[in-house]
Order: sequence, then structure tokens, then C-alpha cells
Amino acid sequence: MNFHEECQNLLDRYVACYREGDAAGCASVYAVNAEMYSPFGPSSIGRHCIEMAHEDWVKEGAKNKRIEVLSAGYSDNLGWCVARFRDGTTGSGTSMNIMARQPDGTWEITHCSLNED
Repeated sequence: MNFHEECQNLLDRYVACYREGDAAGCASVYAVNAEMYSPFGPSSIGRHCIEMAHEDWVKEGAKNKRIEVLSAGYSDNLGWCVARFRDGTTGSGTSMNIMARQPDGTWEITHCSLNED
């Protein structure tokens, strides 16, 4: 599997949790000390704060939420991906995600900047 596919799989897992209303599941793709910046709410520092932001967001519902990785790359244990998000109810835009490879070989988002269209 190439890195682009790994990023898409990670974001597909996030979308599945979002659609199910699972804020903890959404936050699980983020590193413990991750930072998330969003026009939809205040900055969230740490997985717990990211989960709290998602508690509100998933209540709005987004059964049509989709995220598509547009570009991605990595070097050693650091990576990035730019993705397009759409859900039909709360908006659309792009996200820039910085990622770190974990000891088990999986990736977690360390920094995320959401940008609304």
C-alpha cells in the first residue's frame, strides 16, 4: 500500500466514526498531543479537546460526509496530506494534515488545519 492509500484509509476510518456519531473514534486518528485548527470552532490542542470539538460536530449529523486525499507525501516518520471534505450540511473545504508514523507503523495526525470553502 502506498502512502496516499494509507492516508485515505486513515481518513476513511475518521469518516466512518463521524457518520456513526462517535467523537472518540474521530479523535482516535489524532496523536495524543495533536493540534487542530478550524473555522468551525476554537483551536483544539490535545486529543481530548479534539474529541470534545467532535462531540458537538457529530451531533449535527453528516451521513454524506466524504473526504478525498488530493495529495500526500512523507519522509521517514513524518508525512502530510491535503484532503477535500464535503458533507452537504455543514460545509466543504480542504484540510492540511501533518502526520507522524507510530512505533507500530501506523500514522496519526499531529496537526490539522481545516479551511472552509
